[in-house]
Amino acid sequence: MPVKKTEESAGAVAEPAWADRLRYFSEHQDGIVQTIRELVEIESPSDNKPAVDRIAAFLAAKFEALGGRTQLHRSNDFGDSLQIDFGGPARSASANRKPVLLLGHYDTVYPLGTLASMPCDIDRDRLRGPGVLDMKSGIALMLHAIEALQAWHGELPRPVTVFLVSDEEVGSRSSRKITETLANGSAGVLVLEPAAGLRGAVKTARKGVGEYTLRVKGVAAHAGLDPGKGHSAILELAHQIAVIAKLNNLRQGLSVNPGVIRGGTRTNVIAAEASVSIDVRIKSAKQASGIDRKLRSVKLFDKHCKLEMTGGINRLPMERTAGVAALYKKAQAIATQVGWKIEEAAVGGGSDGNFTAGMGVPTLDGMGGVGEGAHAAHEFIVISELPRRALLLAGMIESA
Repeated sequence: MPVKKTEESAGAVAEPAWADRLRYFSEHQDGIVQTIRELVEIESPSDNKPAVDRIAAFLAAKFEALGGRTQLHRSNDFGDSLQIDFGGPARSASANRKPVLLLGHYDTVYPLGTLASMPCDIDRDRLRGPGVLDMKSGIALMLHAIEALQAWHGELPRPVTVFLVSDEEVGSRSSRKITETLANGSAGVLVLEPAAGLRGAVKTARKGVGEYTLRVKGVAAHAGLDPGKGHSAILELAHQIAVIAKLNNLRQGLSVNPGVIRGGTRTNVIAAEASVSIDVRIKSAKQASGIDRKLRSVKLFDKHCKLEMTGGINRLPMERTAGVAALYKKAQAIATQVGWKIEEAAVGGGSDGNFTAGMGVPTLDGMGGVGEGAHAAHEFIVISELPRRALLLAGMIESA
């Protein structure tokens, strides 16, 4: 289905070719929903390798049916990640173009068995279920956009690489290097994470993410018989948490959250050990070294205790570079063809798009489903938005 360029492109009236494309996806909406349901009903928590490997095998077969060449990247500690390569047209200059990388993940935050209390079902224009928004709907959009491009052109108009990772929700430790290698050889990266909010904005900036742990070693003693001989790790940790909380600077986009505390053994024992896990979010890369230095230079209140700070910044921010802005401009142009004004957003959460954008590779995030409740019991996507999201992805594959 060729795309016609007319003088009406910038107007409110959709071009016939683009209108036909949108109609194609509207007619295939039920099929997209069915694919999403199939994926949601294969539970895939990050910490359950057999479950994650099961959805990897399922998706490998799906992409192979479209002509993709699949490769599993094996991992002992996490599920296997899946790479799928599609060639471009055989006799065209487009065949030599760098591939566009479609990036996503199939692991979820939900433990095995969540479907029993959170079933995948339809409530009017909403499809609910664990991982439906983050981000199994995004994977389904990949499948259906590729299928549509093949139907319209007879083959894909340019090379495409799909990379679906198994451990994004827990830091991408086993997949990060592969993501960066694939991104380095691509023309651009489209991340099929959820759109920003119900307005469906794509994401042109994300905060960087850090994970730190502060451990305190104190001196144990009997709280009744020898209270003066003990030095409480819990008390020292409480002082340290108060100091760490003051490192927040929300006006500059820096947040530091001591989120999980552990310590002590019994109420009648002065605690010998305690720890806190700390989440750090940064708006710009230049903030990384400063907050790292401050966290590692905290001072003792009780000289009889010992401190150990571990961890670091896992993902640098995805900043709105010229390359990111150029991809957003292309997305705007595609949306205009069907009378749709697509917005952009900067968000606090990180994704694997932080890695690719941090390398200087043009990256556009939030290309996936529209909905709310990621990681929550009410997670859902808006079904009627699926055709436009598929249209946008297909158009970006052609032009990125």
